[in-house]
Amino acid sequence: MVSARRAAGFTLPELMAVLAIIAVLSAMAAPSFGSMIAAQRTKGAASDLFTALTRTRSEAIKRNTEVSLTPASTGWQGGWHIPNPADTGNLLDDHGPLTALTVSGPASVVYLANGRLKGATLPSFELAAGDTTARCIKIDLSGRPFQTATACAAP
Repeated sequence: MVSARRAAGFTLPELMAVLAIIAVLSAMAAPSFGSMIAAQRTKGAASDLFTALTRTRSEAIKRNTEVSLTPASTGWQGGWHIPNPADTGNLLDDHGPLTALTVSGPASVVYLANGRLKGATLPSFELAAGDTTARCIKIDLSGRPFQTATACAAP
């Protein structure tokens, strides 16, 4: 009867040893999870901004008029919106604030009816979470945005 009880479970020292091993492995993995979360946060925000730029260009072509993408009153970290050019009281798209990210970019991006940019300078956006995770979104001469998994190079 004694041998049947021992086979039924774990002893307290065995359980404590397993918990100690799990704690050590978790402590080693925690920093890499932090950087992974920061990278995913940056990638997600860059994807959202890329989509907003593509939609702004598409709306300009579809409506045959100028359409702009503008930051929130607090800057690009506060989000962005696409005002409806035909009805200024309504928005075509509205994105909320970004958390734990820094975003640098132009004052606004305006697309012409042909899908090209208004102005002579090509805008770029840099999104970063901390010092190690950055993404760059640039707009080429045709008005199409593209993104890279690195920081924007200085002109």
